[in-house]
Amino acid sequence: MNVVITGASRGIGKAIAAIFAANGHQLFLSSRNEVALYKATEELQTRFPGITVKAKAFDLAKDAGAFGEWINALGIDVDVLVNNAGSFEPGSVNNEAEGVLESQLSTNLYSAYHLTRTLLPGMMKSNTTGRHIFNICSIASLQAYKNGGAYSISKFALDGFSRNLREEMKAHGIKVTAVYPGAVLTDSWAGFDNSRHRIMEAEDVAKMIYAASQLSAGACVEEIVMRPLLGDL
Repeated sequence: MNVVITGASRGIGKAIAAIFAANGHQLFLSSRNEVALYKATEELQTRFPGITVKAKAFDLAKDAGAFGEWINALGIDVDVLVNNAGSFEPGSVNNEAEGVLESQLSTNLYSAYHLTRTLLPGMMKSNTTGRHIFNICSIASLQAYKNGGAYSISKFALDGFSRNLREEMKAHGIKVTAVYPGAVLTDSWAGFDNSRHRIMEAEDVAKMIYAASQLSAGACVEEIVMRPLLGDL
């Protein structure tokens, strides 16, 4: 399978790339940080020498369509698309800075929307089985929480995008899964002592996504909700 992953240079995106690579699939990656992206690419190629890894840095808040056109120009059939690019800016609706909502929507919603729209024509024409789109939402897509503000609003919007896309793509044989992780040990939790496994590992999310991608053609996991064993922090 050809697997496109955004936000692939670290955290959940990098873990997703690793599990698909470990199972022999070809990777097409992007993230905003060029240095981190190419470092991740080299690491994946070293660990899994038999696979293809192609990567190009884009700021998907601005250039999601351009990344999609880069993928299309490669002439590949996209089997799996993982819309993972995102950012978290804490704050509350009543006091967060001007422009935060626009910034969060651009990164967390518009990137997935525009990239998906650019790749969908090719995915819809393809006759391959197993075509699948994963949108990495958040527990913040399902409930409001303190200091969530614009971030939570943007993730609610991504959830709405996923639900609509799911209905549209049924007739085209393309599966759509919304993923709602709780706290995951990524750079957002840098320095957190997780020796007691209070929050999840990025690999936990990756394993669930990979498992969902391997089901028979007649089965679709619509939602993956994951929380730490002891609940949200």
